[in-house]
Amino acid sequence: MQALARADPALQAATLAILSPEQRRELLHRWERWAHPGQLPTAEGWRIWLILAGRGFGKTRAASEWVSEFARSHPKARIALVGATLDDVHRVMVGGEGGLQASAHDDEPTLWKGGVLHFASGAKAFAYSAEAPEKLRGPEHHAGWCDEIAKWRLGDAAWDNLMMGMRLGAHPQLVVTTTPKPGALLRRVRTLPGVHETHGRTVDNPHLPASFVEAMAAQYAGTRLGRQELDGELLEDVQGALWTRGLIERCRVATTPELVRVVVGVDPPASAQGDACGIVAAGLGQDGRGYVLEDASASGLTPDGWARAVAACAARHDADRVVAEANQGGAMVETVLRTAESALPVRLVHASRGKSARAEPIAALYERGRIAHAGSFPALEDELCGLVAGGGYEGPGRSPDRADALVWAMDELMLGRRGPASVRGL
Repeated sequence: MQALARADPALQAATLAILSPEQRRELLHRWERWAHPGQLPTAEGWRIWLILAGRGFGKTRAASEWVSEFARSHPKARIALVGATLDDVHRVMVGGEGGLQASAHDDEPTLWKGGVLHFASGAKAFAYSAEAPEKLRGPEHHAGWCDEIAKWRLGDAAWDNLMMGMRLGAHPQLVVTTTPKPGALLRRVRTLPGVHETHGRTVDNPHLPASFVEAMAAQYAGTRLGRQELDGELLEDVQGALWTRGLIERCRVATTPELVRVVVGVDPPASAQGDACGIVAAGLGQDGRGYVLEDASASGLTPDGWARAVAACAARHDADRVVAEANQGGAMVETVLRTAESALPVRLVHASRGKSARAEPIAALYERGRIAHAGSFPALEDELCGLVAGGGYEGPGRSPDRADALVWAMDELMLGRRGPASVRGL
């Protein structure tokens, strides 16, 4: 079935031509056979089905198919359709390519009239705008569909009025489809009882043109916009964080000028079973700006393994120095790096302050536009956005090893720090 869905129109037509009318009807109308994973609810007894997914995943089609089936099986149903505006309801939820009219069977036409969609079964779907939450005060519904709640300007009021009217039938249900933009309403909905979440990415939809998927990945992969709009990730800023997603996006560039220096910052792990080895290459441009060039951090390696990863990163970027934190055993760090590459200059540094305190001057350079990211480094950027001013870490993992490696590298390039240990030619 999935292969036929991806086939060219000529092959689809030829296949359909050899089927009986009953077989064609079954093939075309059985949504469960065409849907890709993620377009069907997988939990039982849910009250709210929340589909958090990237653009093109098929959120709209999944919701419209569920609503259409609900209308078929509940001929007297009253269904709420709530969008950011009435135009969004009509243009996307009802008349769009994946909307309710498109998901109706050939023998069950729908009629859109006066803001109400009339199903062949007798069920009715009523359009509401989140811009006019008072219109949801009073009406009662058996089911509902809310689209793009992250766009709802008066979201809380519209949501509350809708939910107070979800009281018809034995088990009212609501489908929510949205790209995961951070917002108070979305955070609130996710914590409600009876919520079943579906997550998905643009690339999960096998029916999209490969050229579109490739073009989107080439332009947006790894950026905040791409992770949100294509990968369906919910990216929120931590209160009091030294870095924000917006700040990093403002500091992102596609190319670098000629570099006058390149260093590799290293935050060694305490053991192979512990945290990752932070390895970040950074360069100083002729324009006086610092550039993050690569996040080569690695996990689960032996000392020899991560030392070789450091040496390989330095070789790729023709680095003139490795700056490595020595708090986890200076002699060991020096020895393993010496073994991996005998000619690599290494400077050992000792951390006398916490990670956040060391990071604050570097974050200030970002704010002033003195540091840029030459590309996308999602794992590193997640750690940066978890470092909190005044101490503390609220990012992924136990420790911001990648972020610490970046700080050491930029400290060397941009602030000219000199620790207690001198440069050693190994």
